[in-house]
Amino acid sequence: MLYLRTKAQSTLEYVILIGFVVAALIAMGVYMKRGTEGKLRESADQIGEQYEARNTTNFYVTTTGTVQHESLTGDGHIVTDITYNNQTKTGNETVEMLPTP
Repeated sequence: MLYLRTKAQSTLEYVILIGFVVAALIAMGVYMKRGTEGKLRESADQIGEQYEARNTTNFYVTTTGTVQHESLTGDGHIVTDITYNNQTKTGNETVEMLPTP
């Protein structure tokens, strides 16, 4: 009879222990969900507004420069040195949320 009580007590202890573990996992699930949603929101905020042609206005000035330097050598040959791909782009772009028709 004593063996049956200790066996039942051990089973009850295991059930209580498993119950605590399950309760802890359920409680952690709420915080893990919040953390995952926060990371997703942070990633979306880093991306910023998405480009859509009808909601975007932009103004850019692109300046491209080419430099050509020619020199005459002592034996009558012309040496040409061309520097290009000197390009700068300045301006701005605005994304506006227009109502959809």
